[in-house]
Amino acid sequence: MSVRVSYVIVSHSASLANGVCELAAQMAPDVHFEAAGGTDDGRIGTSYELVETALEAALAAVDGEGSGVIVLTDLGSATMTVESVIDMSDEPERVRFVDTCLVEGAVASSVRAQLGEDLDQVAAVAAALAPRVDDVPAQEAPSPAPAKLSGGGAPASSTWAQGDAVVADPVGLHARPAAAFVRLAGTFNAEVTVNGADGGSVLELMALGITQGQSVHIEANGADATAAVAALTDMLESATEQPSSSKETM
Repeated sequence: MSVRVSYVIVSHSASLANGVCELAAQMAPDVHFEAAGGTDDGRIGTSYELVETALEAALAAVDGEGSGVIVLTDLGSATMTVESVIDMSDEPERVRFVDTCLVEGAVASSVRAQLGEDLDQVAAVAAALAPRVDDVPAQEAPSPAPAKLSGGGAPASSTWAQGDAVVADPVGLHARPAAAFVRLAGTFNAEVTVNGADGGSVLELMALGITQGQSVHIEANGADATAAVAALTDMLESATEQPSSSKETM
């Protein structure tokens, strides 16, 4: 499924806005990001014109049913600028301003956008990450992953399966490997957990702190459970080649 959601990252700092876009793009390579940081003359602050231009470009980058733009900001005064731009937009119904954690919101939700989820679904993921007090009330957090089933020795079936994998990637289950896991898990009709953490959440997987050589327990519940566990186990046990000049440390 094609990507239906793009992003505008608004910050008082051009460097910060560009950095968030760069980081999130590592996790979601097919998602379009626009940075709107700083003032028109390069100072710290926000610019109505820069945000407006970025929003127009982001809207043009996606189309179809359920498509639109997620706007994320760093500080309160940026919020006022964004709200003014959205009010004047020709397509405000295709824009979701989510008042949440900037970096975490961009990274975690963009991975869901990479999977082809629609605007409201992606906005809900961003909003669920430590939302600030004035977060949009209409947005709902995604349903939590099903609780880990008891009886670890139960046989695999068409609706439930389990397996263990030794993580081969040199950086463990962090950043890009975690995003790759989420993207692969999202291709199966199954709810996946890793050591009890939601296999559809980059941040939950990273929080496990899994390093190279550690064993993890994967469970899947759904029509594609057996295939999901097999594919995910194979992915984790296949070392990812790292560039010779540098190594990821995230």
